[in-house]
Amino acid sequence: MSTETPEHLHYTKAHAWLDRSVDPVVVGITDYAQDQLGDLVFVDLPSVGEPVKQGEPAVELESSKTVDQLISPVTGTIAAVNQALEDDPTLINRDPYGQGWIIKVSATDADDSNTSLISAAEYASFVRSL
Repeated sequence: MSTETPEHLHYTKAHAWLDRSVDPVVVGITDYAQDQLGDLVFVDLPSVGEPVKQGEPAVELESSKTVDQLISPVTGTIAAVNQALEDDPTLINRDPYGQGWIIKVSATDADDSNTSLISAAEYASFVRSL
């Protein structure tokens, strides 16, 4: 199975992606994750202003197969949520790195000390090993 892993993003082994080139940082789930979940039917978005902590659940994702969680790749405060997902959670399935972004975080740990983040090549290698 071939999954998309855009080079400019950072990834976690919990299948989240992070775009640190913008502020607030943008977070979503990977193409591999959305494929494993199947068609998403509900996304329980947090409220703007809520704190998130790296390594802890930030968003609940419900699909036709299961319920899973987006584990936050950064610590900070929710700056925005993708309201379009309330009406059409399958945006994540169709465009996980674009219109299917999930949250934006004003990160308090956006420096390079975040060792849980891996490159696109490292993530692609990790997924092939699963």
